[in-house]
Amino acid sequence: MTDALTFPAPAPAGRTGGEPQPAALVGDSPAVRLLLQGLLQAAAGQGAVLLVAEPGSDVESLARQIHLRSRLAAGPFVAVDCSGRDPLELGRTLFGHGAPAGDPPGVELVDRESHLALAAGGTLLLRDADELPAPAQDRLARIARDGELRTTAQEAPFRTRLIAACTPGLEAQAERGRFRPDLYRRLSAARIEVPPLRRRREDLGAIATRLAEEICQVAGVAPKAFTQTALALLGALPWPGNLRELRSLMARLVTSVDAPTIRLEDLLAHLRLEATPAHPTPPGSLREARLRFEREYIASVLQRHHWRVGDAARALGIQRPNLYRKARQLGIVLMKAND
Repeated sequence: MTDALTFPAPAPAGRTGGEPQPAALVGDSPAVRLLLQGLLQAAAGQGAVLLVAEPGSDVESLARQIHLRSRLAAGPFVAVDCSGRDPLELGRTLFGHGAPAGDPPGVELVDRESHLALAAGGTLLLRDADELPAPAQDRLARIARDGELRTTAQEAPFRTRLIAACTPGLEAQAERGRFRPDLYRRLSAARIEVPPLRRRREDLGAIATRLAEEICQVAGVAPKAFTQTALALLGALPWPGNLRELRSLMARLVTSVDAPTIRLEDLLAHLRLEATPAHPTPPGSLREARLRFEREYIASVLQRHHWRVGDAARALGIQRPNLYRKARQLGIVLMKAND
């Protein structure tokens, strides 16, 4: 089963070796296994790919993994951010200063310096593709439909793979006509749902450790370890900002904690510096809030360890009988598991 959790090293023509597996693919949860399967299937195909992910997900590293294991791996990998861009500027980035669609009629004209031309023979990633303005959608739909473009007087096949990344809801936009339905159909030839971190609680410890290792290496500081209670808390948090939020926290911890081990106290100190929660504060006294957090925290740790009380107790740093007593006090029903 271990082999199924990692990509085999790519070995396309003209390349040797492979890149390390990104933090977004670290873990052993069912969610990441399904994601890996989808990426491998997409890499084996040739059509467009749609990555559907919540904000903060590292879609670029996932798109790069597809590219590196595809038949176009020897070609370039080019990424374009479509979010918050002026439509004219984005059009120049994608197509250059060439004539707009329909002038002259025939195959779409792009500049040699455009990102579409630069990605020829490789992969073009469209980040936040759901924010593509209508003129850019029209021209991309035409290129995807015809399968060719031209940068000179001579027409050429369009041999670039398109990978589009969007937030959930693009399909509904296409159904309502707010996004070109024909372009959506072509972009979603292979559709991959990227699971948010809250659906990968079992992976949080491994992901955080990988991120801390990478940050320590770049910063030139000694590697940091985590206590089991710190890792348990990481697995209990909701992470609305996904990998971007987790990476930001790891960067602050690595640069501010002098000790070789990051403890639960260190984590709580930095979590208090986070922005105000998006959800309103629930009513109740401080004691009620503490009990509510304690219940959710312990239940999350138990779930992370598949309700094995012994493993959960070790992660929490308490004795097994104390965990049974605490669960009864908090009203947590212990599910049966092989313990």
